[in-house]
Amino acid sequence: MEEFEIFNLGDVTLQSGVTLPSAFLAYKTYGKLNERKDNVIVYPTAFGDRHVNNEWLIGNGMALDPQKYFIIVPNLLGNGLSSSPSNTPAPFDKANFPQVTIYDNIQLQYRLVTEKFGIQKIALVVGWSLGGLQSFQWGASYPDMVERIASFCGNAKTWPQTYVVLDGLKAALLASVGSDSTKLNQLTSDDMRAVGRVYAGWGLSQTFYKEELFRELGFDSLEDFAVGVWEKSFMSMDPHNVLAMLWTGQHADISANPTFNGEFDEALKSIEAITYILPGSTDLFCTADNNEYEAKLVPNAEYHSIKSVWGHFAGRGINSTDNTFIDDKLKRLLALRTNR
Repeated sequence: MEEFEIFNLGDVTLQSGVTLPSAFLAYKTYGKLNERKDNVIVYPTAFGDRHVNNEWLIGNGMALDPQKYFIIVPNLLGNGLSSSPSNTPAPFDKANFPQVTIYDNIQLQYRLVTEKFGIQKIALVVGWSLGGLQSFQWGASYPDMVERIASFCGNAKTWPQTYVVLDGLKAALLASVGSDSTKLNQLTSDDMRAVGRVYAGWGLSQTFYKEELFRELGFDSLEDFAVGVWEKSFMSMDPHNVLAMLWTGQHADISANPTFNGEFDEALKSIEAITYILPGSTDLFCTADNNEYEAKLVPNAEYHSIKSVWGHFAGRGINSTDNTFIDDKLKRLLALRTNR
């Protein structure tokens, strides 16, 4: 049984203008908040992930050391723990759940950090994939509050090719009901099987498959790997939660809010935090070239490629070499002094 806490937000008006009643964030903390309240790390979850999926990067002696830092892991809206289609009563249940943006998520995480804990400074916001995008949003939305950000295998917006990949996942799911929007509430977790198969070609690199590295994970064949990892992981998700997160992911953009009005370059330039951008060198999903573009615009950014054949999953905590690289970079980042 997963252990976590709930922060009740009350009725929340989302960026769309829709009011989500009795909204809440599920979160877990690691370590203790010091008296100065300046040892804070925020580590948002990625698409489909929950706080437990972030725990590989948290541990004694690691960069995210709970003996030194107070680490807050907020769960993404729509992931099944925070307010989601699967846990929200009518009229916002299942396919009726409102559209939630990354901006919405960060606004509510800000409330968690400030209202629940009284925190005014964050030493680091860090994340993988859509969690990395949230770290960029934190840096753009609260430049005076966030001292450092780090994104690994995560872009600052969903670029067109990534949008198309997510659209393919959505199409595979909707095909189960003949793409009939009136039948969305009939979707079940079994309908997620095809979604896992579609994503299998994007999560890992061509070299990973060519060299049959799935054997290192204990699978004897490509088919066993497809069933045991991709089908199993996606079929464990609620399809309506996935639809909600797909919308969030497809429309993710740190400039898509009233502060920047779609001026993406300006949003990047506004980030004052010391920033580490760590793309996977073979990432087919959140590509390194997009991160390279972003790194040139963030004033205090460093770009460090994760040399890995694990594609997007170089940041997923599976391969020890990649894990060490990320942890070492975060240690270096946290050791850097800020002037604020």
